[in-house]
Amino acid sequence: MRLRPGIAAAAPLLFLMADAAPGAQTNAPAAPETAVKLSTVAEGLENSWALEFLPDGRMLVTEKAGKLRVIAADGKAGPPVKGVPEVAAAGQGGLLDVALANDFAESGLIFLSYSEPRGQGQSGTSVARAKLVLDGDGGTLEDVKVIFQQLPAYGNGFHFGSRIVVTPEGNLFVTLGERSDPKTRVEAQNPKNHLGKIVYITPDGAPAASKPAQEGWDPLIWSIGHRNVQGAVIDPETGQLWTLEHGPQGGDELNHPESGKNYGWPIIIYGLEYSGGPVGEGITSKPGLEQPVYYWNPSIAVSSLLLYTGDLFPEWKGNFLAGALKYMQVQRLVVKDGEVVAHEVLAKDIGERVRDLKQGPDGAVYLVTDDAKGRIVRMAPE
Repeated sequence: MRLRPGIAAAAPLLFLMADAAPGAQTNAPAAPETAVKLSTVAEGLENSWALEFLPDGRMLVTEKAGKLRVIAADGKAGPPVKGVPEVAAAGQGGLLDVALANDFAESGLIFLSYSEPRGQGQSGTSVARAKLVLDGDGGTLEDVKVIFQQLPAYGNGFHFGSRIVVTPEGNLFVTLGERSDPKTRVEAQNPKNHLGKIVYITPDGAPAASKPAQEGWDPLIWSIGHRNVQGAVIDPETGQLWTLEHGPQGGDELNHPESGKNYGWPIIIYGLEYSGGPVGEGITSKPGLEQPVYYWNPSIAVSSLLLYTGDLFPEWKGNFLAGALKYMQVQRLVVKDGEVVAHEVLAKDIGERVRDLKQGPDGAVYLVTDDAKGRIVRMAPE
């Protein structure tokens, strides 16, 4: 079987694991360096989490505490948009992703993912849709409807996911975490609930697939065996879904989840418990469980995933850009024939956790930082 190349972080260096399974590898060679310039577009945001560009060039940004704001072209943040659902803003939870419907210019429809309070100290990832009515430098959400609720709910503040990817057909992929605790992580292998899954739904929250991905599976579920997927994008040329998934201590993954497949958590992983001990049996492969395309060891704490298609960086076309929380950087992954053959470390001096990445209408890459005084930073050629 052909080996898949992997990627090296800036520091410390990555290494090949002694028991690496065929088809999984780390340490891709370095790509030629790109001279980039970082410039702050907006600042003073409270733990900003996600960004979307509006058709008029303004931006929508979520703040984890539960605020959605419109950012003007000059970087001024407007007042919080009214009507945002209540969020359970604790730990890793809060207001998470935002995505525009394909017909947003006509419908004004947006989708929000967030940790929803469910009572008795419990919470779960939910997705709501709403009509965004813009008014001056702010706006209001109207006709808010919760279209998806992750079940079961659980009482901690960890591993909510969550990215929303709108398909060309207008359906939604939603990535979900398994809530971290030992008794919930094993549920990532249970195809009858939503813990540690990717779901595929219509804008109304119904199953988007014509039948369950596997017999006996919840009809909303696309794939299982995930830990905490926080990066997701669709390749516009192939229609293939690609994701970034947090490992524990090591084992961050790049995957292209396919319908009905099992991505292994917590049975196989290229990482360790935070205590330093093995996860489960400490194995990295098992028949019937999918290998990652690519993994990082040690973890870089992956966040958002972007597939670059613009003209400002012509040499980046078709490459992935991966945000990194732990190392406060962006990594460019050079992909050929579906495999990563080289990588480059970018934005090494940003000094803040990179939570989201978006390609702007101008072809620049916009970075969202997760900080008490978060920023939107434009990355362009120097």
